Amino acid sequence: MFKKILSIALAIAMIASLCVVFASCDDEKKAPSKEDFKLGVILLHDEFSTYDLNFMNGINAAKEALGLTDAQVIFKKNIPESNACYEAACDLVDEGCNIIFADSFGHEDYMIKAAREFPDVEFCHATGTKAHTEGLENFHNAFAAIYQGRYLAGVAAGMKLNEMINAGDISAAEAKMGYVGAFTYAEVISGYTSFYLGAKSVCPSVTMDVQFTGSWYDETAEKTTALALIKGGCVLISQHADSMGAPTACEENGIPNVSYNGSTLEDCPETFIVSSRIDWSPYIQYIVNQVLEGEDIAVDWTGTIETGSVVLTDINTAVAAAGTVDKIAEVKEALKTGKLNVFDTATEGFITVKNGSALTTYKADVDTDAAFTPDTEVVKDGYFHESEYRSAPYFDVRIDGITLLNEDYGD
Repeated sequence: MFKKILSIALAIAMIASLCVVFASCDDEKKAPSKEDFKLGVILLHDEFSTYDLNFMNGINAAKEALGLTDAQVIFKKNIPESNACYEAACDLVDEGCNIIFADSFGHEDYMIKAAREFPDVEFCHATGTKAHTEGLENFHNAFAAIYQGRYLAGVAAGMKLNEMINAGDISAAEAKMGYVGAFTYAEVISGYTSFYLGAKSVCPSVTMDVQFTGSWYDETAEKTTALALIKGGCVLISQHADSMGAPTACEENGIPNVSYNGSTLEDCPETFIVSSRIDWSPYIQYIVNQVLEGEDIAVDWTGTIETGSVVLTDINTAVAAAGTVDKIAEVKEALKTGKLNVFDTATEGFITVKNGSALTTYKADVDTDAAFTPDTEVVKDGYFHESEYRSAPYFDVRIDGITLLNEDYGD
């Protein structure tokens, strides 16, 4: 009798262990074969937008590095920030895509809608803010610490201002930059502030005017805005907008220009200095490899200089100040090692708010809600911890030295 009971117990134990094995097998991600894999890409505009072209270049570079064919990467271009994004995502699912990637902030809610409907497909979104609070296993955000690149580009701008001061072209008090911004979002604020701080690190007298266009891509508005900044006394122009409007205005008026998302050297050889950009190839390679290996994709991923995600174009030495290449290399190394933090709050007078007050504490809106309620302390250890609690920027501090000419425009 005892042997019979023991045999039954052993049988039950074996069945239980098999159930655990089968359950764990069911829980494993089913990795597609490389031959069957497909990546879908949703773009706000097309190759005529410097923003979208930069994504296309990064994705095509990743495709080559991964050995994927043209047929395995499907682009959906000119997809607005509306339900058209959800529809495009559904089309890409129907076409057999294992990963669907969208490149614009306003695509996020529609990507989340699709992610809920298709749990077996991975949805990855650039510049978004909600992945870490949505709790969806197949929805992911990604961005890069582009404020590092903006800061480096600002150093190049500051050196150019110093050259102009030393040559007698302008006085120290006239070292005013202009910045063409799209919207008054944290991403734009983080970008123009880091650019300004880079310039200030080498040219202490610099100031900056910012004017917003209310659009990511409007060549006429961007050119008109750049011209207005030049007329207002700005002697160097940069931008966070996606057309050739501002660089063209600079070239036509002999004003030094720091562009964004790629070099404008070919069209603006007399004024282009340098450009910062995000290289999306490392992230695309990462997410594809994770899926092919049946591994999880990070909920929030932030690329850096170290990952090869934050890069500068070659410096146009014909326009840049002498010594710019060496100075950029020096500052870049300091950023990589952590010796330098872009949003340094410890150095007296570097970042001040409200007429000279030091920035000693700040709660940022990291866990985004409808009211944009501040929820996370982000100033500690002597600097503002940008893009560390989520990938998308949340630096939205108004600091001294920067004048917003139309602050409420584009909200």
